[in-house]
Amino acid sequence: MLAIPLRKSRETLASFVTRRFRTTLSRCVTFENSGRPTEVLRITEVPLPPLTDTTLHLRFLAAPVNPADINQVEGVYPISARSLPDVDGFIGGNEGVAEVVAVGERAAQQLNVQPGDWVLPAVPAFGTWRTYAAAEIHEVQKIPKEGLTALQAATLAVNPCTAYRMLKDFVQLQPGDTVVQNGANSAVGQAVIQIARAWGIRTLNVIRDRPNLEELSRQLRDMGADWVIRDTDLRSAETRALFASGNARKPFLALNCVGGKAATDMLRLLGNGGSFVTYGAMSRQPLTLPASAFIFKDISAHGYWMTRWMEDKREGRREERAQMLNELIGMLRAGTLWPPIAEVTRWGHELQLEASLDSMRSIVTAAGAGLAGKKQVMLMHDVE
Repeated sequence: MLAIPLRKSRETLASFVTRRFRTTLSRCVTFENSGRPTEVLRITEVPLPPLTDTTLHLRFLAAPVNPADINQVEGVYPISARSLPDVDGFIGGNEGVAEVVAVGERAAQQLNVQPGDWVLPAVPAFGTWRTYAAAEIHEVQKIPKEGLTALQAATLAVNPCTAYRMLKDFVQLQPGDTVVQNGANSAVGQAVIQIARAWGIRTLNVIRDRPNLEELSRQLRDMGADWVIRDTDLRSAETRALFASGNARKPFLALNCVGGKAATDMLRLLGNGGSFVTYGAMSRQPLTLPASAFIFKDISAHGYWMTRWMEDKREGRREERAQMLNELIGMLRAGTLWPPIAEVTRWGHELQLEASLDSMRSIVTAAGAGLAGKKQVMLMHDVE
């Protein structure tokens, strides 16, 4: 926590911190042109701008590398990465947790924050792959940090929130209902399993075949998965028997992040009036939905994008997000929601520039691996 010397007691916090942090350098992962991440990413050090009455200075603790982050670098994501005013380039990263190290007077009052508090980005494409940042009032949201690890907080805003909203916003699920999802081992899939379990909802979880199938299935069941099957088993007699026997209600919600034939097979399991929600396309295969599902079963199909929900300007959206984050944080503290299976790599000023770049390339390569099975997380600073 920042301490103001006694001899400067009449100096405002903003002016003192402006002077104190004027030369602080933020190490950033940047790129000038879109392309393959391992080829276009660079390491840039940028000085923090002076603190103002309405800004905060942040020290990033940790940030994950999500598929959307890689897509931004590749230039195939609908929202561009944030540009940097002091360099010709953009900065990567949409998610992460930061500690407030300094705050202007008006920002402190409006956000009810002080040095030492934790915040999450409240806008898309904030640029979290950096060690320090300056932020405006509307760009961050305070979270209660007590009982949280940096890993839990850094991976809270995208995947668990996506799972929470999809379980809430399309079907009025009741305890005992069933949800079917593919990509169940993804970070969103893991969050769906755990949130559904906490709410008394059962999950049928579809994963691709792989060498460590049994180990992965056991991990998902330990999280609370009721059933784990391969995508090739979606149309099997055993899978159909789950719902024909009366032991489980037919799913009224299907969550699709894969696409292709397996997604079509998953849709066939839905009960009458069910909702099919697509939030990803990992297979990059076309999504084919049979007309019979719409005509005879009254199935509805939707798309979901967490960024669109975040950008909704309706009154009360910030408070609604705070309520959702607080509920999820409560689950984390209670041990009913775990952070995703992750590989954490220390990244920051303790590395030489070239080593820092090599480390980032390795992290991005691992994050883009098809069957990686682990969330890649950068640790910039230890929690004090």
